[in-house]
Amino acid sequence: MNWHERERLFFLGSAFAIGPALVFLPAFTQLVFHPTAPHAHVWAALLFPVLAAVEVFGVIQLVQSCVQRPFSLLTMLSFGALLVLLVIAAYTGIFLAALVERM
Repeated sequence: MNWHERERLFFLGSAFAIGPALVFLPAFTQLVFHPTAPHAHVWAALLFPVLAAVEVFGVIQLVQSCVQRPFSLLTMLSFGALLVLLVIAAYTGIFLAALVERM
């Protein structure tokens, strides 16, 4: 795999992995915990499978970019994007646990 293919994997993977992770928590609180929009549960049933599919696609792209040899700047950037994704997942879990405790 050459540099341009790995670069494409990194750019697509980071956008598709981090974007839905950032959208998940606000969408979950607005559509499930405190539904304010009309037909919020229908929107949630349509939105969350799409977010999950895009997230999985992005993580697969990042992992493919991260494990390719030789070790280079793109490998480090892909690993950094995966760490950012881990931090987002951690604060999402903590925030959801706090919301559930408050209910």
